[in-house]
Amino acid sequence: MLKVEGLNAGYGAVQVLWDVGFHVEDGEIIAILGGNGAGKTTAVRAVTGLIRPMSGSVQLDGVELCGKKSRAILDAGIVQVPEGRQLFTEMTVYENLELGAFSPAAKARLPESLKECYGYFPRLAERVGQAAGTLSGGEQQMVAVARALIGLPKLLILDEPSLGLAPNVVDDILEVAYGMAKRQGLSVILVEQDVTKALGTADRGYVIENGRVALSGTAEELRTNEHVKRAYLGI
Repeated sequence: MLKVEGLNAGYGAVQVLWDVGFHVEDGEIIAILGGNGAGKTTAVRAVTGLIRPMSGSVQLDGVELCGKKSRAILDAGIVQVPEGRQLFTEMTVYENLELGAFSPAAKARLPESLKECYGYFPRLAERVGQAAGTLSGGEQQMVAVARALIGLPKLLILDEPSLGLAPNVVDDILEVAYGMAKRQGLSVILVEQDVTKALGTADRGYVIENGRVALSGTAEELRTNEHVKRAYLGI
């Protein structure tokens, strides 16, 4: 599905990532873990074309995407829910969701997609005409996730979905992502500092430290790894 190899990236002359590699299969959830500033968000920004990699390969279903513009990568099926949600706060919930239907296929399926998203997040149906900026942080995150799903992604990237949210809201969002992966074959990259929640949802994970992949393995292997336990789980 997605295969990243030898990814080097950064900002201007400042290199942040060195030879980062990971892969995601159809219907699989992987977690990209690490502390603040480790390079997690830089990695997904390089994958989605928000920054241009210095070198490396990013392939989706065998098609090289490295160096392509973010819109071309979006059209290929990679949709990101950014850290901080980035909604249009003066627009209504419906208007924000409607923006997710960026492709002809997504536009044609918008009524069905909206119905599904209201099923996942019933509170959004109650607030459909409300300005997004008046919602709680958890409700705004639901809008951001629903907007991404309306785009009919092959690969969904959730960047720090737990940031500043109540644990029960995070659980609801991760449950939706897990259900879509296992029932519909959606592939998910979960970028998280909350290692406990991430490994409770993911099939596999990669730990990035100082811009490099320091560890990788199944969720269970990482949960029981002594370094992960000491550095991230406080055990």
